Amino acid sequence: QVQLVESGGRLVQAGGSLRLSCAASGRSFSSYSMGWFRQAPGKEREFVAAISWSGGSTYYADSVKGRFTSSRDNAKKTVYLQMNSLKPEDTAVYYCAVRRSGVVAVDGMDYWGKGTLVIVSS
Repeated sequence: QVQLVESGGRLVQAGGSLRLSCAASGRSFSSYSMGWFRQAPGKEREFVAAISWSGGSTYYADSVKGRFTSSRDNAKKTVYLQMNSLKPEDTAVYYCAVRRSGVVAVDGMDYWGKGTLVIVSS
C-alpha cells in the first residue's frame, strides 16, 4: 500500500513558478515510477510528466515540455514538479500517482493522491 500527499498548489500569476511536492509512504517507493497528472474544470484528467524509479528518465507532455521539470528524492520519498513560465491554461488540480510496473499513463496507475489545486491568473 502506498499513500500519496500532494502539496504546493496555490494561486500564481501568469509567468510565475511553483514547485509541487508529492510525499509518499510505503517501503517500496524507490522502486516505482511516478507520474504527474492534471485535471482542469470540465476536462478529462491528462498526463503531465513521468519519472523513472531512479529519476534518470523523465517524460513530459508536449504542452509542458521545456517549462516543467520532475525530480525525486528517494531518501525523502518525495517527488517534485517544478513548474515555470506558468500559463492560465495550466490551471488544474494536479495529482501524483504510482505505477508499480509498466508505462505511466492515466489508465493503469496503482495509487493516486488527492491532488493540489494550481490556479494561474492572467
